[in-house]
Amino acid sequence: MDRDRLAQALLDSFLEELEGHVVSLNRDLLALEQAPARAKELVPGILRTLHSVKGASRAASASMVENACHRMEEVLEPLIHGRAPSPDLFELCFATVDALDDAGRRLAARQDLSGSPLEALLPQLEQAAHGTPSQTPPKPAPPAPAPNEKASATAEAEPELSFPAQASGETLPVRVSGQKLDALLGRSGELRVAMLRLEGHAESLEALRDDVMGLRERVRGTQSETTLRRVELELARVARVLAQDRRALFQSSTGLDDEVRRARMLPFEEGCTGLERAARDVAHSLGRRVRLEVHGGGLDLDRSLLQSLREPLLHLVRNAVAHGLEAPEERVRHGKPEEGRVVLSARLRGSRVEVAVEDDGRGLDLEALRERARARGMEAPEDDEDAARLVFLPGLSTAAKVTAVSGRGVGLDVVRAQVEALRGSVEVAFKAGQGTRFTLDVPLTLSTLRVLLVSVGGQVLALASEGVDRLLRLAPSDVREVEGRTSWVTPEALVPLASLAGVLDLPPGPPKTRPPAVVLSAGTAQAALVVDEVIAEQEVLVRSLGSRVKRARHVAAAAVLPDGRMALLLSPASLVRAAGGRPSAQFFPTPKEKVARRRVVLADDSPTTRMLEQSILEGAGYDVIACADGAEAWERLQAGGADAMVMDVEMPRMDGFQVTEAVRTSPRFGRVPVVLVTSREKPEDKARGLQAGASAYIVKSAFDPTSLLETLRRLL
Repeated sequence: MDRDRLAQALLDSFLEELEGHVVSLNRDLLALEQAPARAKELVPGILRTLHSVKGASRAASASMVENACHRMEEVLEPLIHGRAPSPDLFELCFATVDALDDAGRRLAARQDLSGSPLEALLPQLEQAAHGTPSQTPPKPAPPAPAPNEKASATAEAEPELSFPAQASGETLPVRVSGQKLDALLGRSGELRVAMLRLEGHAESLEALRDDVMGLRERVRGTQSETTLRRVELELARVARVLAQDRRALFQSSTGLDDEVRRARMLPFEEGCTGLERAARDVAHSLGRRVRLEVHGGGLDLDRSLLQSLREPLLHLVRNAVAHGLEAPEERVRHGKPEEGRVVLSARLRGSRVEVAVEDDGRGLDLEALRERARARGMEAPEDDEDAARLVFLPGLSTAAKVTAVSGRGVGLDVVRAQVEALRGSVEVAFKAGQGTRFTLDVPLTLSTLRVLLVSVGGQVLALASEGVDRLLRLAPSDVREVEGRTSWVTPEALVPLASLAGVLDLPPGPPKTRPPAVVLSAGTAQAALVVDEVIAEQEVLVRSLGSRVKRARHVAAAAVLPDGRMALLLSPASLVRAAGGRPSAQFFPTPKEKVARRRVVLADDSPTTRMLEQSILEGAGYDVIACADGAEAWERLQAGGADAMVMDVEMPRMDGFQVTEAVRTSPRFGRVPVVLVTSREKPEDKARGLQAGASAYIVKSAFDPTSLLETLRRLL
């Protein structure tokens, strides 16, 4: 090997070592900072790590790294002999570790270390090593990027995985490029798709054989029977061979897939590397103390999933420290320990992984969230669960001032977007004064997926089966309208109902008497989406859309179907949110025959409101019977009947709820549509109206003639 190749090989080996040593230094320095009394136990380990980096850097001709490690050894060695560490010493050590990390990235990118943070720290390290007070506080290196950013900084810095390999009876560590494992998993997935395609061919062959058998029966006794018999026997032979090949391919592809996945697995705690340091830095900048714990750290997860989760977890940990934890004196006043606690946990739930970030801080300030939402012209939900979800909106922050880690209104909206890009969802829960918990629900694997295929607007689209609650056929009696929004009625709740074609801006299909719909769930939220047709459920290979179209609305990835075609894989969470805000749509065919003038009983105790609504209805061609209260409306309905009723809720003698209940229990008028138009807009009022049997519920504050007429048109 020539001199240049040897130098490059030594540098590559050094950079591989450095990444692991930086992790070890951060971990051990954090432990030392939290328990200075353990200095005699912890410092020797730190010195050994620094000695290893120093030796490797000398071999790689990275003299500046060697010099920095030597000075840091001199700084820390007195701690073994009883010298008490100071806060400035820890700040200098952490800044040096960050600078070493930065130096590794610069060297990997073939950059010189002149002008680097490491060079700037050398004078301070030398002063501290010789016991000379520094004139300026340690200047930290730039914050280390999120782990996934660091991994993709350069091709040479691509993270590698190590797993044991047997050689001469011993277990040796072998490092394999993560890119190579990604490529191998992709090929494994393609093999599984090919197997599924072969299975489809086998089914086609069996169907062809059945056709030949039927044809032979029709020509029995003729010369053609002999020919068809030979064809039938040959088809049977090919079917047997194909079945054997399919079984062998299935065993091989399944075994290969299992082995590749096993090689890609990493413990959850490795995905949390660096988060303890991030929590510590944010806490120190705010004058707080924090302890980060990892539960379920031994749970093995796919490397790509862990890598994709690290940035959302980094945001959530920083958010927990900056927004969740109180200052030490405030915690003491509330009977809490001065040191705050942030817990990361992971557990398997079937084919999903649940990752939680929980703190023991103050909990969410719902009133502050509502106030900020109103200030931005947004609706402030009365329901506490809905109000808590405001934290995921972009640009919304409750921080009193802008700092390096809070107040800019970014972070949690990024978390939601990144988790949804993984075909997952994120939910938040809290207890006032006790803490906040963010729960991320993501699939166990990102490479293959079982999907439901549907047809919408002439296109085949894929929905992850794990996000599908149920399939149904809609009937008109299943649908209600509330404030211009259409809902599917269940015994437990009203589920937003929309057309998937409408959500995706695709051409709508023709209305059907019983249109098919798919009920999707994302966390605790649900939505029912009407489709043109439900095709099948299949296992598919998932492929990224690439950077150019990765932000396509409602689209998470591309699905490779067993026949080789591609279908867009939709994001359930995005669709559920979009369905909740869609206006009414026409799902059922319009009756061919219409009555020239429909009769409407109108009831409102306000003469002005009654006159306005009567004018609107009569202008639209309705025959209106105006009544001053609910009792009169009920009497006029019994006397002359009606095609529909429009009435207020708060009226003398009989209110709107009572009239609605009377109509619904009447054998004669039980199917007459009832539209409630009222100023009562609380959720419990809407629920009571719909429970009484109202066909639609319109709030007067959002009232306009078009909404009333459109509602009646749909109901009639």
